[in-house]
Amino acid sequence: MSETWSFFVAALSTIFVIVEPLGVVPAFASMTAGRTAAEMRRIALRASVVGAAVLFLFAIGGRFLLDLLGISIDAFRMAGGLLLLLTALDMLRAKQAACRCSKEELDDAKAKDDIAVVPLAIPLLSGPGAMAAVMMLMSRATGPSQVCAVLVAVAITFVVSFVVLRSASAISGAVGPSVMAAVQRVLGLVLGAMSLQFIVEGGVSLLTSIKG
Repeated sequence: MSETWSFFVAALSTIFVIVEPLGVVPAFASMTAGRTAAEMRRIALRASVVGAAVLFLFAIGGRFLLDLLGISIDAFRMAGGLLLLLTALDMLRAKQAACRCSKEELDDAKAKDDIAVVPLAIPLLSGPGAMAAVMMLMSRATGPSQVCAVLVAVAITFVVSFVVLRSASAISGAVGPSVMAAVQRVLGLVLGAMSLQFIVEGGVSLLTSIKG
């Protein structure tokens, strides 16, 4: 039980840090400016549900996709770890992760009526980094309890994401840019350590399989 609990804590930490709902608050507040509170709640709910569904899909079907493409899980761990490391470096510099949305994409989204799926759910919440993270976590799961731990971690992350996005206006008003940047840097440091662990694990396993 303690091993499953430790794995759950690690999975929740990894997924929450890479999804980083607090980091999406400024973009969400900007894109929903002028909308009613009810509209903002609906957008936040739909984005959270779709984002969670995307990560559930990659968690459950990710291994099948890798097998179909002929990619080993160890090679994917290294590649995914590098992607997360790049995201962590952007977070340490308090920048919007390059693998999410460009400024031009965000500006274009402001003119759209429906922003819940694109760009909020994909790629702001469930971007390439989050997809890679859940697939790597599933590859480390050693039994049904740990598989469930990853899925529960995804669900909890997006429940929190909904609460955070629903309160985006209040959070933006109460928390200044400097505080948001500080939080982002702390989360970036945590993500950097996690990504290096994925890279090392994948590299060691890959070398072992080659030598064997």
